[in-house]
Amino acid sequence: MPTILGQNQYGKAENRVVKITRDGATHHIKDLNVSVALSGDMDEVHYSGSNANVLPTDTTKNTVYAFAKEHGIESAEQFGIHLARHFVTSQEPIQTARIRIEEYAWERIAASDANSQFIGADEVKHSFVRKGQETRLTQITYDGEKWEVVSGLKDLVVMNSTNSEFWGYVKDKYTTLPEAYDRILATQVSARWRFNWTDDEQRMPSWEKSYEQTKKHMLQAFAETYSLSLQQTLYQMGSRIINNRSEIDEVRFSLPNKHHFLVDLEPFGLKNDNEVYFAADRPYGLIEATILRDGCEPKIPVDLTNL
Repeated sequence: MPTILGQNQYGKAENRVVKITRDGATHHIKDLNVSVALSGDMDEVHYSGSNANVLPTDTTKNTVYAFAKEHGIESAEQFGIHLARHFVTSQEPIQTARIRIEEYAWERIAASDANSQFIGADEVKHSFVRKGQETRLTQITYDGEKWEVVSGLKDLVVMNSTNSEFWGYVKDKYTTLPEAYDRILATQVSARWRFNWTDDEQRMPSWEKSYEQTKKHMLQAFAETYSLSLQQTLYQMGSRIINNRSEIDEVRFSLPNKHHFLVDLEPFGLKNDNEVYFAADRPYGLIEATILRDGCEPKIPVDLTNL
């Protein structure tokens, strides 16, 4: 039976690059994990093994490191845009470049009271500790004409210790879950948001500011929503982002419900008044949805945020 080649791409995945910017005695860190995927006129390498149109993946790796020096890393998005533009415009067989980047945040280590006077600041300007919160993400796709930038985060763990209920749900013969009128609501946020910047004629967003503000609105919505379901909270988080960030048209969330169950303390003669919980890591409810600006079409793949 004859066969034909379907979608294909290649590149160098997970290039770890750390860029130190030295502003006198004060240093700044950008710590990225960059994956490059290239596609285009690559049929022949699959059919006959001819590498005539193949830019080696080792070259893509070297380009990542060279661009960190030549262009610096202003933001994950800007760095990915530089890379995607280079691969598409410099290599005729390459028609589309997709750059995926994870960014690991660092914060400065505070100096002790005893040493701050000696160092001359409340922070050590060259010492950092990895932040233990989320990993920042971005995916840049470029086909020589149009851009698609989808950014986001993962592993951001949040909790409301009250102001959450869950009741009035469907019950059948297998239902054992008691209704809850005051429960812990916790989740580990995986989110992606799509920018409406698509071509070089448009004004480019301020990527760093956009990320911080988007995260802020997301967290504020989580904290300020009196939740009757995790779905309701998810929708409020996405709506807050869309309503406050004009550069974003679409948000998709994958929210695992990190269940906290009240421990039965009655065998010990103790009353558990919503104080002691068992934190279950699995199985977990998984709530996923996309929130869109009215009139916009969904473009974020539904499996991009899947756990």
